[in-house]
Amino acid sequence: MDRIPSASARILLLQIRHRALDTEITELALNPYQNQLLLQRLKKEKLRIKDEIEWLKDDLIPDLDA
Repeated sequence: MDRIPSASARILLLQIRHRALDTEITELALNPYQNQLLLQRLKKEKLRIKDEIEWLKDDLIPDLDA
């Protein structure tokens, strides 16, 4: 049976992946001419993950208008 993680667990997993990408990007940036395309892809993925984390956090906070 597939388990769907809760929003807070998903945020935690995304934050871990975000940090791992940050480390990988930092290492690749030391020699940026070696694999520029991979560096760009990793940066885009990191940005997408950041957006998803923010979206999930916003989803956890109830609207004050309600």
